[in-house]
Amino acid sequence: MVTIIPGYMYSIVAALIVGTIIVSSCALAMTSLRNNAINQQLANVDEYVATQSLILINHVTENGQNATQILDLPTAIGNQEYWVSLAGDSSSAWVESGFGSAVIQSQPQIYIPANAAASGVYVSGWGMAVLQCCFQNQTVILTLTRTD
Repeated sequence: MVTIIPGYMYSIVAALIVGTIIVSSCALAMTSLRNNAINQQLANVDEYVATQSLILINHVTENGQNATQILDLPTAIGNQEYWVSLAGDSSSAWVESGFGSAVIQSQPQIYIPANAAASGVYVSGWGMAVLQCCFQNQTVILTLTRTD
């Protein structure tokens, strides 16, 4: 009878170890899925801002009138604060984003296929994102701001 109890103990310990490994693997898989979903949602925000920017640029170049669009952006993504930035150089404009309140240059960038000067940052959590577009000195100027 003494030899049966250690056999059960080894079986219980082995079952606990296997159970812990299975639970840990499931937790890691769920964390990975959640992070992929959060990153995809941030990429969707980038695409939405780029699309709305292109729509405003087309409107301004066709009609010659200034245009303003309030963007429907989430207040947080996965309970995290995020930022969206419009930037550009002499040849192109792009949208970039990231998590947190500190705005840093990030990759990948979504390029806006139009010649425009772009600037501005929106940090989630306060106010609504506003996209403004105007035509000055033969240049389309695109600005991203927020309302308070």
